[in-house]
Amino acid sequence: KATVSVLYCVQSLASPMTCVNDTMHDLRDVNFVKAMLPASKQQSEIDELMAADKTLKNVKLPVCPRPSAIPKLNLEKGTTTLGIVVKDGIVLCVDSRASTGEFIASRTTQKVLPMGKTILGTMAGGAADCQYWERVLGVECRLWELRNKTTITVAAASKILAGISYSRRNSGLCMGTLVAGWDEFGPQLYTVDDQGTRLKGDKFSQGSGSVYALGILEEHRTDMSIEEGIDLGRRAVMHATHRDAYSGGYVQVYVVRAPDENGHCWERVSRDDVQDLYKKAHEDGTAGCFKDLF
Repeated sequence: KATVSVLYCVQSLASPMTCVNDTMHDLRDVNFVKAMLPASKQQSEIDELMAADKTLKNVKLPVCPRPSAIPKLNLEKGTTTLGIVVKDGIVLCVDSRASTGEFIASRTTQKVLPMGKTILGTMAGGAADCQYWERVLGVECRLWELRNKTTITVAAASKILAGISYSRRNSGLCMGTLVAGWDEFGPQLYTVDDQGTRLKGDKFSQGSGSVYALGILEEHRTDMSIEEGIDLGRRAVMHATHRDAYSGGYVQVYVVRAPDENGHCWERVSRDDVQDLYKKAHEDGTAGCFKDLF
């Protein structure tokens, strides 16, 4: 019966006030009562509803929780990304682990995103923030090229991203990006964070594992060959994944060189499981901090 549903709402005290008000509004409709019940029971049902209506006025329903009362989810995240300028180009190395607090959300995350034929960007921070805004940057770079009939410089691309970050610096954006590429000025490497800070340099590392990677990158020299830079970057990320709980998975290496006949500047040269790199380092006698694993 209709009365049963009203009394259930009152006794359970689980429905918000709007639910009870809407229910009583429908039940007080005489046409609704006449449609639902035979004529012999209509008057008695209406009297019961009026009595229930008076009872409802004295019932204190629980208040729905406000959004501010809902506990904030503070899920830790981390990564290790680095970029170094060498003699004939730029070497980018990243891990592939995506962390959600104490859980590993993915071990095969793609943390290097292309923004055209000449520019690459790395991800550190919130995966959604980095992926979205770096794809937006790729669109902006393409529009810039269509308007100006020439390839955008790495400095201009990083400036666009810094402007995006600065305009949203107080909105909870979590993003740290390395912008690397080759233009008319040669190899260029910039770092851009979520506060709009933009710096140019020849050696950067970002993420929770960057403190460990930077220790290995002290060996970096700008006159290194690309092969030496690849080996250094791979070792730096490998050591960082050993010490940092939020880094791991695979070590991916990208190289930015002078453009080929098609104007393409970058390529992925390797993707190695960190466990395989640990074992290889142990076999080569260069295990260092990994020797206790075997």
